[in-house]
Parts: sequence; structure tokens; C-alpha cells
Amino acid sequence: MKGNRKTIYLVDGSAYIHRAYHAIKSLTNSKGFPTNAVFGFTNMLLKLCSDAAPEYLGVVLDPPGPTFRHQLYRDYKANRPPMSEDLRIQIPVIKSVIQAMKLRVIEKEGFEADDIIGTLARICEAQGFDVVMVTGDKDFRQLVTKSTSMWDTMKNAVTDYATLKEAYQLEPEKFVDVMALSGDATDNVPGVPGVGEKTALGLIRTFGSLEALYESLEKVKQKRLKENLERFKDNAFLSRELVRIHRFVPIAEGSEDFRVIEPNWEALDALFGDLEFRRLRERFARTPLREGEEQRRSRLSAEAEPDGRTVVKETG
Repeated sequence: MKGNRKTIYLVDGSAYIHRAYHAIKSLTNSKGFPTNAVFGFTNMLLKLCSDAAPEYLGVVLDPPGPTFRHQLYRDYKANRPPMSEDLRIQIPVIKSVIQAMKLRVIEKEGFEADDIIGTLARICEAQGFDVVMVTGDKDFRQLVTKSTSMWDTMKNAVTDYATLKEAYQLEPEKFVDVMALSGDATDNVPGVPGVGEKTALGLIRTFGSLEALYESLEKVKQKRLKENLERFKDNAFLSRELVRIHRFVPIAEGSEDFRVIEPNWEALDALFGDLEFRRLRERFARTPLREGEEQRRSRLSAEAEPDGRTVVKETG
């Protein structure tokens, strides 16, 4: 917190999940239910909470199904394989863990986590917050401002306005134009063939914007580069719409919805017991209840549903 300004942490939860899944292999409970993504994600989130001690924190996820970008370009992310079944069935369990921690999780049909984070960053910044986007995704560079930064917790690397501008000699919002030219192979965003990020950065630094570049295309001296820019102009402008993070997603949540409160210790105990996370269960079993909090009035258990979901149910 800077002065009287509060800080909100917006976690790119889908990126956390995929990192966890690929970092830990072949972990299951005794029932054969895969738990590697749940275990890795939970530990990453707990470490974040321990390191940052956030007063406000939200976890943002990609919803299943297509987004508005698929309407613009049907081959958007077409090169990505479908989510593996052993990861898919862990997603509801991860949501149960987040909810038991009493942290807000948000997803919006038709929009990516990037768009929700962009929207929340805009809203919270306008309300006087400093915003920390917890992600290592370079696409988020376009959202960096003097009050909004990126934190890659895996590398413990912070990217703020000053460091970003110094490193690239470019205003952060200009990265939309840079990516329009360079494309994004991961998301199957075409860009302009033969134009990588280094070339794209040079062009946007020189001309200032995508529009200005195409208004002065005769000033581009490299023949092959100029030809590709001319030939794939439509690709460049389409790509810009694909990589631009939408900052006006219709959501009801505001900053106060993300205030960190006391976890539901019993729900966590039940979940970790079902998942057979012995050390995590012991850790939370040792955590005292809030002073003045009523003693446990009911027992909670986590039961596996037929589709692999884990839900918290009261048993009396």
C-alpha cells in the first residue's frame, strides 16, 4: 500500500492452473482421482497470500467455451489441443478450494480472464487502488499504468510503468500495436509474416501507431518488409482486435467484493482430507479460529460427485 492507497491483487488463475498441472506429474489420491493441478495451484495461491498478505485479492478464470474473439476469427487458438480430461475434472475442485479460502473467483462467459482482469484493473484504479496483476503473460503489458503493475510470482519479477517504459522506450498501451504486427503463435494470432517483436517494436517506435505506419508505408525502406506489411494489412488490424484486452466486460463485482476474509477452515479440512493433502490438512488444522468465533457447530465433508467434482456438504 502506497500512502493511503490500497492494493488489490488480481490473479490470472487459469495461468496458475496450467503451470501447476505441468509442473507436477502423476499425483492422485487413493481413489485414483488426479490431484496434481489442485495441489500445485493451492500451494501457489497460499504462497502468494503469505508473501503479499493481501487485503484485497481475486482469482480470475477463463470460462469454458468460445469467446467474442472466435466470432472475429474462427481460427483463434485453433492450434491449441483440447484440455486433457485429467485436468478438466480438477477445475471444479480448484474452485471449491478457492471458495473455501473465502476468496472471490470470477469468470464471465464469452470473455477471457485477461478481459476480466483488464476491466477490474480499470474499475479499481478509478477507485484509488494500486492494482497488481499476478501473471507472467506478456499480453498484460498493454494494461500497465502508473497505478497498475504485473507480478510474475514464478520468477518474482515485477513489471511496473517505469521499468516497462525504460526497457522498451514505449508507452505500455502501444504494445497492442506491437502485437498486431508480430502476432502470437500461442493463440494463433496471424500478425504480419516475417515481423517479430523486435521489428514490430522498431516500427511502432518510429511511426507511433499502426495507423501512422500504414499512412507512411512508403518510408519503410526494407523491400520485403514493406511488401509483407502491404499484403497483410488486414491481418495486422484483425490481430490488433484479437490481442487487445477488453476493459469493459459487463460484470457486477466491485473492489469490496474482493476483500480477503477468514477462510472456512472446516471446508478446507474436509477438502484436503478428501484429496489426501496430509501436510496441508495438518497446517490448517493447527490454525486457530478467530477470537470470539463460535466453535464448530456442524461437520462438513467433501464428497466426490460422479463427474469428479468435489463439493462441500453439511452432514449435521
